[in-house]
Amino acid sequence: MTKTNYNKLKAETLLATLGRDAEGHSGVVNVPVYHASTILYPTVAALKKAGKREYGEVFYGRHGTPTTFALQETVAKVEGGWRSFAFGSGKSAILASLLAFLETGDHMLMVDSAYGPSRDLATGLLTRLGISHTFYDPGIGADIVNLMQPNTRIIFTESPGSLTFEMQDLPAIAKVAHAEDAIVVTDNTWASPLLCNPFALGVDVSVQAATKYIVGHSDAMMGMVTVNKKCFEPIKRAFEDLGASAGPDDCYLALRGMRTLAVRLAQQGETGLKMAAWLAARPEVSRVLHPALPGDPGYDIWKRDFSGASGLFGIVLNPVSDKAVAAMLDGFELFGLGYSWGGFESLAIPTYPHKLREISDWDPSYPCIRFHAGLEHADDLIADLEAGFERLNDKI
Repeated sequence: MTKTNYNKLKAETLLATLGRDAEGHSGVVNVPVYHASTILYPTVAALKKAGKREYGEVFYGRHGTPTTFALQETVAKVEGGWRSFAFGSGKSAILASLLAFLETGDHMLMVDSAYGPSRDLATGLLTRLGISHTFYDPGIGADIVNLMQPNTRIIFTESPGSLTFEMQDLPAIAKVAHAEDAIVVTDNTWASPLLCNPFALGVDVSVQAATKYIVGHSDAMMGMVTVNKKCFEPIKRAFEDLGASAGPDDCYLALRGMRTLAVRLAQQGETGLKMAAWLAARPEVSRVLHPALPGDPGYDIWKRDFSGASGLFGIVLNPVSDKAVAAMLDGFELFGLGYSWGGFESLAIPTYPHKLREISDWDPSYPCIRFHAGLEHADDLIADLEAGFERLNDKI
């Protein structure tokens, strides 16, 4: 299949076909794992020419191997971007997306619902480098123009937020940013490359913790940065300067995860919505935090900008003791207690938005729980939830 045909294919077909080169690998369906540091060249002229390599050409292992390039091509095409880069973790991918455009004396706007490690970079390393920041309300939309400063270089978004799941009006924010010559960076991990094309919404750089849905099996650490054409060179420099490239084994696992991304997300999204609807009817639940659930404050934006939902969402309980919440969580049989998400297994953790947020008002007397719907049957997960509420009520 020639690459020119890819523009006519649906996302599910792209996931199954991109990055493959059976003819170039002795007929092998999957791209092999290339373990490489040194690359040998036949002549001095070839050695010198390699220093001026094009994107996707092998030069030195840290810059990528054919395994890396196959993954990067697949992610970029499915997500709708120009190029992608594979990093050793989501946090290193986020750091690169910021350092590519920020210098000492610059200012960044970061959504108040951002992933904890993103916030830590803003308040920690970047502050020490003389880069200032302002956290803003996720529902601000076009009013973000009132927070722009002459030295604002980046607006960092995350839609929905990975703890509290507020949606953002990315087109409105992008319009403001571009009028002020700023870059829009988004964390697109919740949607994966499949469920949202951030570049069609005006975003310049999309970051993902590929550890989550891209890998999909809780067995590799990885981050991806996908860019539009304008932002390619700055991100490429940051990728090379940081030297935080992903290893070939992890790239292979991520590429394998991409092959089944569509079918996994279809089931996990459906299961998550079934769980969310069931939880919304429980008397112990004050609110369900799921943008794809009708009635959620972000539902209209989700419906406009996304083609589906993943399996990550949250709930806010009515006031209850920490002991009761712990009894509920500790006794789960199918929901593991662990950080991260996006794998085949279901997870549940207590969350504490009031400890993280600077702007939004979260009442700590209303406990929050984040759920990730895995690939187990929805009926079994709901039965596990029901038993959990029985334990919670026993402790009241």
